[in-house]
Amino acid sequence: MNSSGGNQELAPQPTPPGKRSFNKYGVAGLLASSATRGWSNLAAELRSHSGTVTWNNPQPDAEVCIDVRGSRSVITRRLDGVIDSTVSERGTIWLRPAGVQEGLIDMSEPVPAILHLYLPPSRFSSDHFGDGFNTTAIRSLHREGGFHDPLLAEIAYAIMSELEHETSAGRLLAETLALSLVARLIQNHAGASPSDLANPASREGLDRRRLARVLDYIEANLESDLTVARLASVACLSEFHFSRAFKTAFGESPHRHVSARRLERAKDLLCDADRALVDIALTLRFSCQANFTRAFRRATGQTPAQYRRSLLA
Repeated sequence: MNSSGGNQELAPQPTPPGKRSFNKYGVAGLLASSATRGWSNLAAELRSHSGTVTWNNPQPDAEVCIDVRGSRSVITRRLDGVIDSTVSERGTIWLRPAGVQEGLIDMSEPVPAILHLYLPPSRFSSDHFGDGFNTTAIRSLHREGGFHDPLLAEIAYAIMSELEHETSAGRLLAETLALSLVARLIQNHAGASPSDLANPASREGLDRRRLARVLDYIEANLESDLTVARLASVACLSEFHFSRAFKTAFGESPHRHVSARRLERAKDLLCDADRALVDIALTLRFSCQANFTRAFRRATGQTPAQYRRSLLA
């Protein structure tokens, strides 16, 4: 679908992926954004669209777009002179690799919800997938219009859910999903083989010593900005293989474990009647108090304020 780029010059601190898109499209049609979530190496926007969108600027990020509601609109794209046309349904996906210079997208009918996922070139590197990763595969990533990939769609729906309903470890979830997204693109849409992502350590899980080190680190840093990169470093694995090895060893994903531990920490912090709820929310890495309240209520059946009152009754 739409481009993720704008007219900004290169700078020592590059504009994050997705930020360029927000600058270009403004608030019109923006339903949700990861701009305030602190996600790294992935940006996401949920947008409604209608009419025609054009651009004539180099696009530095790869972009994956997914129709998450379904519209039956005829979507016609022209990217660097190549045209494709698709009747959009829920789960229809479009792929635009980085580097596309100019494009046009025409929609026959309004499209109520398209999820745009922006991936910078740095995401496709051995830093995330390990030293054995074949970095040449990404150069084969090609534009595709109107295809279906159930796994990519499920990843997109999970990202959309996090956008709409923030969890206490949303950054970890977004980073893990981004790794799965890139792995799927490399294996199914860049001509790579499974061996390009293979690593014997990923099949072995984490030994007890390294798992204990990771769990201790999480417990000591629940109020810090935990990332997949940092946890993988503690485990001495690549980010991609750490996420899988942790689940193999522990039975749940890093995101679920951190989310559960942060909510338990929230209960402890709520015992302090003088501590503001917004302070607890920000301490536990929520972007705002409202999102903290929603997540806490989903987990406990009570709002933080109700839980605090029950403690003091």
